[in-house]
Amino acid sequence: MFKPRKLAPLVGVATLALLALPRANAHELQVVSTFSIISDFAKNVGGDRVSLVTLVGPDGDAHSYEPRPADAIAVGKADVVLANGLHFEGFLGRLMQATGGKAPVIELAKGARLLRNVEEGHDDHDHDHDHDHDHDHDQDHDHDHEHDHAKERSHDHAHGHGQPKEQDHAHDHSHAGAHSHHHHGEYDPHAWQSVSNAQVYVNNIAEAFCAADEAGCQSYRANARSYGEMLQALESEIRATMAQIPSSQRTVITSHDAFAYLGREYGLRFLAPHGVSTESEASAAGVASLIRQVKDQKVSAIFLENISNPRLVRQIASETGLKVGGKLYSDALSAPDGPAATYIDMMRHNINTIRDAALGR
Repeated sequence: MFKPRKLAPLVGVATLALLALPRANAHELQVVSTFSIISDFAKNVGGDRVSLVTLVGPDGDAHSYEPRPADAIAVGKADVVLANGLHFEGFLGRLMQATGGKAPVIELAKGARLLRNVEEGHDDHDHDHDHDHDHDHDQDHDHDHEHDHAKERSHDHAHGHGQPKEQDHAHDHSHAGAHSHHHHGEYDPHAWQSVSNAQVYVNNIAEAFCAADEAGCQSYRANARSYGEMLQALESEIRATMAQIPSSQRTVITSHDAFAYLGREYGLRFLAPHGVSTESEASAAGVASLIRQVKDQKVSAIFLENISNPRLVRQIASETGLKVGGKLYSDALSAPDGPAATYIDMMRHNINTIRDAALGR
């Protein structure tokens, strides 16, 4: 979380650095993206018309990120700031406030098909329904944004007891009582894990770039359409891969709840000792409950994540005899030479890794 006591020196350093900066290329749109997955979308839409700065880079954790003076400089220069929204970037509001940045903050999850966060202690109801909903996002800052989230969908949410309701592409996003909730607002922020939602992000970026750079609008929209075709091909590939996994082998464990959208879209069931934030804590009793659940149910594999400490996952694997099936990428891309250097690479890597572990390859 961004700490107020650091605001004054951050602003001072940023102001001095801004005075020393040369003028940016007038033909380049100055864009700041909050984390690497959004930056990949922005590159595909903006091409060589944008100059892009990423705040939280590859393998970085936006949940616990604290801004640097360089971030304040970038925000102060920006024409557009691209963010996920849904309380995902807890640091962003105070960064914007501290630097006096005037660029619009575009919350890219607006219009996506969302999953509702279910607080611990609530009943395990099937909340699967469609409706329109307007709500304000206060991402720990003073900018209120109204969102019309069409077709919001809540998800099955079992706290380690009972069986999930069976439905097409159903997802039981179980915490197994293993964590204390870190407040992320009403909705799960990891919407990009659905390829159809990724297309919404891309369209929102194109429109934001058009608003900021009318001369480049035709190019931005053409790039978004071209990239959209690649996303459609990815969607077909993922579904074909999932068809190889028997329904009885689609329950897996990850270290934090970042994959609900992947589960909903493609018929996977994820159990996790942590909540939607890597900052939440897993209790000993909760971990014990998850271990019992693993032994009672047919869990195919357990996975590490690129942004999470592997200690707890290795403990659960050791105590249950589960094989660690590899590393999944949730909130950040890999380094350029890694297996998830782009969004498409990330999604392909994750689904192939899950398939291979489930089938014992």
